[in-house]
Amino acid sequence: MIKIIHPVAGTIAILTIATFWMSTALSELFASRSVVTAVKTTIPWGFLLLVPALIAVGASGFVLAKGRRAGLIGAKIKRMPFIAGNGILILIPSAVFLAFKAKATEFDGWFYAVQLLELIAGATNITLLSLNMRDGLRLKGWLRATPR
Repeated sequence: MIKIIHPVAGTIAILTIATFWMSTALSELFASRSVVTAVKTTIPWGFLLLVPALIAVGASGFVLAKGRRAGLIGAKIKRMPFIAGNGILILIPSAVFLAFKAKATEFDGWFYAVQLLELIAGATNITLLSLNMRDGLRLKGWLRATPR
């Protein structure tokens, strides 16, 4: 069961973060402020899906690792503190701040500064989670390592 939970939770997590990121970028670039407000005030509700998925993928990953810390498993484990820290210290507070600012229609310099920080941190987490997914696929033999 845990071998199913891990990839499913990981896929849900990365798709959720990518959806947040794309919705933000597209609404900021091409939509009205009312759409930006809708996107920014909806994202915190997505944490109800994202946070449990991240907990499930992290916990199941540690169980699946069975104490091993070398190779691809070690690389995945080393990325996890950055992914978690980025989410807890930057992404969640930024999303909540932006939701409050958007709801109050305060699209000021602080809004856009935090928005830029959130986009950079989100892209970082998407990249790190993608690397973890790639390494997981390699561990399962579903993806071959490319020669260097």
